[in-house]
Amino acid sequence: MRRLGLTLALGGLLVVVDTTVTVVAIPALVTGLHTTLTAVQWVTTAYLLGIVAVIPLAGWSAARFGARRVYLAALLAFTLFSALAGLAPNVTALAVFRALQGLGGGLLNPVGQAIGLSAVPHDRRGRLMSLLALPLVIGPVCGPPLAGWLISSASWRWIFLINIPLGAVALLASYRFLPAHSPAPPAVQRIDWAGLVQLSGGAVLVVLGGTLLDRTGSPLGLGLAVLVTGLALLGLFTRRALRPSPLVDLRLLQRRQFRAGTTVMVCFGAAYFGSMSVLPLYVQGVHGDSAAVVGTLILPQAIAVGLTAQIATRLTDRIPPHRIVITGTALGLLGALGLFAALSADAGYPLILAATVLVGAGSGATLMPTMTLVVRDLDQTETPRGTTLLNLLQRLSAALGTAVVAVVLNVLVAGHLPGGVAAMLALTPDARAADRSALAGAVGSSYLIAAALIATSLVVALRSLRPSTPTKIQPNLPQAEPRST
Repeated sequence: MRRLGLTLALGGLLVVVDTTVTVVAIPALVTGLHTTLTAVQWVTTAYLLGIVAVIPLAGWSAARFGARRVYLAALLAFTLFSALAGLAPNVTALAVFRALQGLGGGLLNPVGQAIGLSAVPHDRRGRLMSLLALPLVIGPVCGPPLAGWLISSASWRWIFLINIPLGAVALLASYRFLPAHSPAPPAVQRIDWAGLVQLSGGAVLVVLGGTLLDRTGSPLGLGLAVLVTGLALLGLFTRRALRPSPLVDLRLLQRRQFRAGTTVMVCFGAAYFGSMSVLPLYVQGVHGDSAAVVGTLILPQAIAVGLTAQIATRLTDRIPPHRIVITGTALGLLGALGLFAALSADAGYPLILAATVLVGAGSGATLMPTMTLVVRDLDQTETPRGTTLLNLLQRLSAALGTAVVAVVLNVLVAGHLPGGVAAMLALTPDARAADRSALAGAVGSSYLIAAALIATSLVVALRSLRPSTPTKIQPNLPQAEPRST
């Protein structure tokens, strides 16, 4: 099991690292490709859109062609398009290759999780999921420093070209160690093209809308229009999914445990990922400090997420998982309320750092353990459908959370400073110092959105994640004859 888990973790690590390195490389990409910041931002957005567009196909493709074949093909595509991204002649080509790279990367997590979970007994799935969580430990810690070193010692192209040897190692290990899966019978080989357009198109538009709303300078109306259109398409797919053999099986949500766990993941994920942009805006917009300070504050949180996920996910094989999830959501709620209080009162970086670590520990003890709890009792045919649905909902909840927090944050800041977040970032040091208290209160208040979502996940975990106690059936004992008086 360890060899299988580490092999799958290597593929997941490539996806996580590639998500983090581009942010560090933005200045080098602007200079090296002789383009603008807005154009370079589409390089990151295209990668995310490629990932979310292909996730709905994960369960169907694994059933149709075999999970092992799909995983190897996705890993090969990710590696090849990484090479093309490293050789891109201009920013347009780079964005296209990044989108295609995302198509490969988007299949690796759901299909890899399905392979791993199907290969181990139900009572050891927690240990397997802890190995699959290793990219959460290594990626955020090693990705940015690695990107910085490659850019300074060689060029930005090497943040993509380095995936060639790493991808080759992952391919060899996967070919050697992944168990074979046979394709499904012909009855499940058809694909619902109309459903694919509705689901993938809706998912892409939701993520794109959330990205536009979170991006400073993007028109608010455009982002909202894209987001609403995406939600409408997803609503159409929800009706279509009631038909037999849907592309993504929403019927799994009819099970109480699956529905409750998914609700916890969606609410907590929306809060955690949606509020990620708040702290950088506080550091740079309220204090006027550099991005290096942002990295210093976020790094301990990333370490807390990874280490806690390792410990908590392993413990799901030994103690009732709902206790771990309840603990994680409670820690996350304390951290979110701590960030609200610390930012609103401009309490200083030490208290902010402590609160971010609490949020990170809460995330590590919630997201992966909840996923383990949800998929633990799925059988061989249900596991690919379950991991596909969970990965898709996780991406969508992050995008929706990002959109809601971005809109609320901009409205709160605009209440004190006409022009909102964009105007705050453009303040002179003297003007920033004069408005610092009011701006800190506005930015910090946006964490109430995260606190409300995490509180919802805690309530659901307390009420619905506990396993139902089966009713004991009393044996049919002979009835005693009534005494005669």
